[in-house]
Amino acid sequence: MTRIAALKRLATNQSNRFLLPQPRRTCIILSQRAGIYVATDPIHNNNNNNINNKYYSSSCTSGLSLSPKACCIQYREFHASIGVNSNKDDANSNNYPLHTVLPFPALSPTMEIGTIAKWEVSEGEEFSAGSVLCSIETDKATMDFEAQDDGIIAKILRDVGSNGTDLQIGTPIAIVVEEMEDVAAFADYVATNDDDDDGGDSDSSKDSSSAAAGLEPSSTPVVGGETGTSFLLPSARFLAESKGLDATGLTGTAKGGRVTKGDVLEAINNGTPMPALAVATKEKAPEVSSTTVAASAAPVKIPLEDLPLPVVDTYGTYEDVPNNKMRKIVAKRLTFSKQEVPCCYTSMEVELDAVLKLRKKLFADHDVKVSVNDMVVRCSALALRDVPEVNGSYDSKTDTVRLSDSIDISIAVAIPNGLITPIVQDTDKLGLSEISDKVRELAGRAREGKLSPEEYSGGTFCISNLGMFGIDEFTAIVNPPQAAILAVGGGVRRIVPTPYVDGADEQQKPTIKTIMTARLSSDRRVVDEATAALFLSAFKHYINKPELLLL
Repeated sequence: MTRIAALKRLATNQSNRFLLPQPRRTCIILSQRAGIYVATDPIHNNNNNNINNKYYSSSCTSGLSLSPKACCIQYREFHASIGVNSNKDDANSNNYPLHTVLPFPALSPTMEIGTIAKWEVSEGEEFSAGSVLCSIETDKATMDFEAQDDGIIAKILRDVGSNGTDLQIGTPIAIVVEEMEDVAAFADYVATNDDDDDGGDSDSSKDSSSAAAGLEPSSTPVVGGETGTSFLLPSARFLAESKGLDATGLTGTAKGGRVTKGDVLEAINNGTPMPALAVATKEKAPEVSSTTVAASAAPVKIPLEDLPLPVVDTYGTYEDVPNNKMRKIVAKRLTFSKQEVPCCYTSMEVELDAVLKLRKKLFADHDVKVSVNDMVVRCSALALRDVPEVNGSYDSKTDTVRLSDSIDISIAVAIPNGLITPIVQDTDKLGLSEISDKVRELAGRAREGKLSPEEYSGGTFCISNLGMFGIDEFTAIVNPPQAAILAVGGGVRRIVPTPYVDGADEQQKPTIKTIMTARLSSDRRVVDEATAALFLSAFKHYINKPELLLL
């Protein structure tokens, strides 16, 4: 029994029919690798099979019999830009064996563009499922792209850095084959415009897939009707005009007889006669006598000469430094915040002497090292627990305020490439030592670019501390969708006058205190001024009584 017949028999078996979806058209292509037979239904064969390809794989242990007991049918839906091409029914792949176009992946929920930092697998090298194919630099970090299946890299379409350009999600980056002998066939493979455009005939593919059931279009373009009677899709028209041919006489395979690019290619390869494209000629303008011209000519205006611009000598030189992806994303998000988010700002000065005293006591008595920033994070978490209205976000689509149950504080960390905000999950449930260890670990991996997307995406509140850089006070910008960010400066030694006591014989002398300025930037749609004042009051309460942080 042949492979196709065996697979058809399995597909029509009554006990396994529910496992195999029934497409409109069935065109079965088989390939074998390590006992795995892959059946492909290339519904969009004329469009390089790169849109919504459906695969039916059968893992068999009994050779070619494909018995129902030894097989397990699986349905797999691949990325829209992945195409499995064969040397059959594909005009663009007549010289290439069965292969898979590997697209540029989205490794984080907010990722839109990226670049390839390093290829871990070279051309002609085998890889297995779970192997790292390449390192991809996203807007936040550099992450590994792991293979989902076994294969061989036949051709790398995008080199490291991609010539300084960012790659969109779905852009083809490599060609993967199953057999080692197929690698040599892709030595001169060049990515076409169809590959870069995620399937050049996406319009025709959608038309073909949305055709009514029972109406099956022809698989081969034929000459039908007179010239100019068929409707050409833009890609087909461009291809025909570049070849100097008039393809309007073809009957296409898309919905309503539309002619696709694949139809034109197949007609050219099959030698289907098509007339030459008519070239429009310009008609000779009628001659006009000189007297008529002189009589009808308007007065000629003498053009004014441009005034010479003075040459200004500039002193000094400069250099244009291009932004990296992270700085571009940060600039885009913060510009959006300043333009769209109505902010209000509230400040409060707090004394740090009690915090510094507790910090020294913990180190002396228990050998526990915690920083002032760790205590600020702990105080902010407890203040958010007391004033939950600050722990929310604004949903512009539904025009509602969304309050979060968990308190996840983002910590702004400066790195060489820009700024990143790793998240301490459930901050209010952690102690001082746990917060200290977590912040130190996240900040270290952030500087190395090894954070995973879930470790810097989200968060309900943000803290930016510039006290270690010698900054006394500053104003931070709200990072949407969060509703507030706390800007913390460094402690400053300051003379603080004591309150005057009426009737006392001797007034207390002024004291020297360490003062820190905390400024809250908040989204006015979520946090109003009164709520911001309550939060800063709670924050000051925990700073003045740091022993509450140990509870």
